[in-house]
Amino acid sequence: MLKRYLFAPGPTPVPPEVLLAMAKPVIHHRAPEFAQLFGEVREDLKWLFQTRNDVLILAASGTGGMEGSVANFLSPGERALVVNGGKFGERWGKICKTFGVQVTELKVEWGQSVDPQAVADALKKDPSIKAVYVQASETSTGVAHDVKRLAEATKAREGTILVVDAITALGVFDIKTDVWGLDVVVTGSQKALMLPPGLAFVSVSEKAWQMADKAKNGAFYFNFKKERESQIKNQTAYTPAVSMILGLQEVLRMLKAEGLDAVFARQARLAHAMREGVRAAGLSLFAKQSPSDALTAIAAPEGVDGQAIYKNLRVHYGITAAGGQDHLKGKIFRVSHMGYMDTFDVITALAAIEMVVKGLGYPMKLGSGVAKAQELLMVGAEASGSRR
Repeated sequence: MLKRYLFAPGPTPVPPEVLLAMAKPVIHHRAPEFAQLFGEVREDLKWLFQTRNDVLILAASGTGGMEGSVANFLSPGERALVVNGGKFGERWGKICKTFGVQVTELKVEWGQSVDPQAVADALKKDPSIKAVYVQASETSTGVAHDVKRLAEATKAREGTILVVDAITALGVFDIKTDVWGLDVVVTGSQKALMLPPGLAFVSVSEKAWQMADKAKNGAFYFNFKKERESQIKNQTAYTPAVSMILGLQEVLRMLKAEGLDAVFARQARLAHAMREGVRAAGLSLFAKQSPSDALTAIAAPEGVDGQAIYKNLRVHYGITAAGGQDHLKGKIFRVSHMGYMDTFDVITALAAIEMVVKGLGYPMKLGSGVAKAQELLMVGAEASGSRR
């Protein structure tokens, strides 16, 4: 028997309580009981997003939310600034071009975070830019971008919005949507929200809705204005993923019971232990600055194929992590610690990494990274009064 462990940066593990909630009998999406359910999760999502604005719920992956966040706010020929520091920053550019948006690309070396001053300078140089698209957490590199400081460059510009892909950030570290002035924030169900893939969530500021009133791009299924008209009545424009929303209700109950600050502290503690464990094992982080607390990208040691590490983790130890993408394939591997994770998930992942890397011929003292993580996690658990 080979027990399976899910350490990929999406999908992530789903708690048993959530699976049970999703196993409830399906209710009709136009029935009063669905409207009551939908109204509850809409309000709780505002709490999670830290916003007073509506949070749209879409039956889609996170990319559906990203597409809608271009199509609904910009017209063909208008200009956007895209921060490209990884595979998903690159995706923003591709979506914009699909809808005829002119792209100014701010390229950032993979493994680095964007300099907020570079964004401010680009906006000053070109006043015609209508939107800035960026990741809060770039999943392909394990780097976090400082969206708080980026918002300082956009919120004073009446005709420019900041659109944030927070797909591996929301529910992991603090994203103060309203306080910071983030106009559009996108996330997906299969990351820190501890659900299977299938739902996207988008918060939209009044400033962004004003741009939506003028936008000329076509959108049918991802028509945010139409969805908003339905969702403020606790309905959806089209058939929703009812069972997923039942699971979402349970997820939000769990997160509220833990509390946002406690969630962020737990995720930070796990991420810190993972990073320090990796270093203690003699390996290197790929992120050169601002590592994301959602996942850790680890550089494959010299002479070892990162894809072989990723494959052997899965084949020999039942651990599904993730490899590198594009030019990083074979050079890094990535391990998630977001969502339904605790102390012993980090220890398990580190132990398996050590065993695989040593098995591939790289000199490593088994237990060195695990021991470091144990020290940090034990102290963290005692300080919080919890063993989680």
